[in-house]
Amino acid sequence: MTQDLAVADATAQAELVRSGEVGPTELVDAALARIAAVNPALNAVIHDRSAEARAEAVAPLPDGPFRGVPLLVKDLDGNVAGTPTHLGNRLLRNLGHTVATDSHLIAALRRAGFVVVGKTNTPEFGLLPTTEPLAYGPTRNPWDTTRSPGGSSGGSAAAVASGMVPVAHAGDGGGSIRTPAGHCGLVGLKPARGRTSVGPERGEVWSGLVARHVLTRSVRDCAAILDAVCGPMPGDPYAAPPPTRPFASEVGADPGRLRIGLRTEAPGGLAAVDPVCVAAAEDAARMLESLGHHVEPAGPATLDEPGLLEAFTTILITGVVHDLDELAGIAGRPVTADDVEPLTWAQYEMGRAVTAGQYVAALDLAHRWSRGVVGWWQEGFDLLLTPTSAEPAPVLGDVFGPPEAPFRALERAVPFAAFVAPFNVTGQPALSLPGFWTEAGLPVGMQLVADQYREDVLLRVAAQVEVARPWADRRPPVHA
Repeated sequence: MTQDLAVADATAQAELVRSGEVGPTELVDAALARIAAVNPALNAVIHDRSAEARAEAVAPLPDGPFRGVPLLVKDLDGNVAGTPTHLGNRLLRNLGHTVATDSHLIAALRRAGFVVVGKTNTPEFGLLPTTEPLAYGPTRNPWDTTRSPGGSSGGSAAAVASGMVPVAHAGDGGGSIRTPAGHCGLVGLKPARGRTSVGPERGEVWSGLVARHVLTRSVRDCAAILDAVCGPMPGDPYAAPPPTRPFASEVGADPGRLRIGLRTEAPGGLAAVDPVCVAAAEDAARMLESLGHHVEPAGPATLDEPGLLEAFTTILITGVVHDLDELAGIAGRPVTADDVEPLTWAQYEMGRAVTAGQYVAALDLAHRWSRGVVGWWQEGFDLLLTPTSAEPAPVLGDVFGPPEAPFRALERAVPFAAFVAPFNVTGQPALSLPGFWTEAGLPVGMQLVADQYREDVLLRVAAQVEVARPWADRRPPVHA
């Protein structure tokens, strides 16, 4: 074998299978061995699927572009038939809850040839930008095991960054793909609203805030996997317009000279921005200018208008009510405060007090606000550049609210959502890329945001950045 599978991306591993150099069984066995070796230090993988994965690797696999490549699935946004789905919740864990069918996205990943080797840790119901559920304990960042890998896709991010697998499934309702990507030195694309389906269980999640995709180490994997999973399933309430050509074709394509706005102040002044995060974005701006783009201090003025946080919170907490009502249905009894974490229960109680009229008013506000933000791209701008987060990865235990003050966790979460959550509201595609490391060796992400449905522009520029500022050779201290 000519490649180290701990560092080969999914595209390279698939090519090894196509060439006959290795078979799917070898890829799966190697991934399972890496998980066994590295996971005890990180607690990223919480559900073992080794027996099923080995059986699937031996059986005929779909002849897709990623035949035989091992994949981990986040235990929140992806149902895998016959596999535990616990959503970071102790009650579901104690019930041994499983699901009978794959979600649409997981089925698409399987058709592409991926083999699911396990499921990854997530905060309870995906409510925090750190992965420290009481049900399974904290996931540790492979760059510094005292720190968080982010959330809610933190388990997936830690697994990919540490070389357990080349790619892992993820979801993003307020930065949950991009924040872990930024903290772990990965490529994390939140696709445009409607680009990937959240069916068949839902038509939309959190009133359209949630988008699902993967975390990868390379831009080409990100693009090619988006080709494999994009598009609606029958009955979806809305769908993004189909791309004019495959997303994989954008990798290496000339983006032309783009006009890029740079913003390093948190929207609405919601958080103080750490100087190292400002430095990362400014460094990215200089690098983009060196690639021939025009970068200037600019951004949508609407980002600073009041009301968004209140609307976002209303949408989120009413979603928590729905989640706990579903939990009660699974348990066959009413849910109590003892069944969930203190923050979840506090949000549930708040959500139950929201009237139907208040919920619709929050949606209306979010939609009006979105029109103002997206209108900025019609003024001649192609991209917005920001830090991914207002702070580097926090120390484990920092983003936490004790039972007597559960909302402290949300207050502490704001710096990690301030730059990313607005684009869950607008539904625009947004991408976090590596490229900057602190003196202590922590990755700090840069976020690029495109106009509606323009993942193509993001991928062209991301591929340029990957060549200009390569990150593939960087290894965290905890690595397979």
